Amino acid sequence: MARDDPVQQDSDAQSANQLPNLVTIVGRGVPSMFEIAVDGEIEMVADDPVSEGVVVSEKVAEGTIDVGVQRFRFAGEMANVHVVDWNGVPAPESASTPTVHVEYGAPSR
Repeated sequence: MARDDPVQQDSDAQSANQLPNLVTIVGRGVPSMFEIAVDGEIEMVADDPVSEGVVVSEKVAEGTIDVGVQRFRFAGEMANVHVVDWNGVPAPESASTPTVHVEYGAPSR
């Protein structure tokens, strides 16, 4: 389910205080799927998550990536990360799954 309100890229300190943590998904050139769950709120750092092929709800973000980077700011702790390649093979069994970086207390960029 997509959010009803548009997600806007926030670069101010207030957003970083409300959603102080950052998770970055880096594609490896192979179509892959990801799901990120947190115990707080999560939002994508993008003007339009739907055009990115990402669905963001209050605590979960899921989508696809092949190349590039997708970033999400969140509050609380990371609850679960699930990434699979185009064949459905999960990390770490597949070298093609996206790389996931989590930064707690990440400054606003």
